[in-house]
Amino acid sequence: IAADDYAMSPCIDAGILDLIQKGRLTATSCLVLSPRWPEAAKNLTPDICAKADIGLHLDFTEYEQPLKEHLPALIVRTHLRTLPKKQLRTAINMQLDLFEDVLGFAPNYVDGHLHVHQLPQIRDVLIEELCFRYGRKMPWLRVARPPLKDGFKAFMIGLLGAKSLQEQLAILGIAHSNQLLGVYQFDLTVENYAKHLEDWLSRESLSQKKVVLMCHPAMLLANQSDEPPHFSARWAEYQVLSDNFFKSLLEKNEITL
Repeated sequence: IAADDYAMSPCIDAGILDLIQKGRLTATSCLVLSPRWPEAAKNLTPDICAKADIGLHLDFTEYEQPLKEHLPALIVRTHLRTLPKKQLRTAINMQLDLFEDVLGFAPNYVDGHLHVHQLPQIRDVLIEELCFRYGRKMPWLRVARPPLKDGFKAFMIGLLGAKSLQEQLAILGIAHSNQLLGVYQFDLTVENYAKHLEDWLSRESLSQKKVVLMCHPAMLLANQSDEPPHFSARWAEYQVLSDNFFKSLLEKNEITL
């Protein structure tokens, strides 16, 4: 169970850290281009790192960098293969450097903000750089391949390049997840998210695949001055994941994190 967007906002970081301490999350991926990253990373203590995988949330759409694009434009450019390969390599290595320089270790895994890591061009250069950089001590990669039954948004995410990424990783023998759960429209209540979780965690195929359940929790802080995108959904996620309902749901479906 992996929480995205660490370092985006204090309320997101607080929610993620609390859920890791409670044993409700097993991974979180970091936006190292965020201005908050050096400060936020200080809270990824040895205790937190022992309880969860800490990954790189590769970003080409959120924070300033030479190749920053809105997602639709990035999709078009990568499919036309018009991104300058040298700049792309530099952008990927810059984010890996920022992760390592601050935390002092390599990411346990890599995924992408808005799943950009599996786009054409990006996935090719990413795999090249990870192999060159880490050799046999490769991070695992998240394949964003949601089940079709999770709706149109899930279908579109899968089209970004999940099948090609999965095939490349399998050929190279690189550890990766096979399926992504957690995709929904960000317009829900606590009750709706609880129903989503019941569905995701009760599927018969869950125990037969390497599955990642993606989430985006955030706490409501007393001194909160700003809210990240989709805050109401993030707050709903946090409430459900921190509740005993979630713990009992895991027990009911015989799932051990």
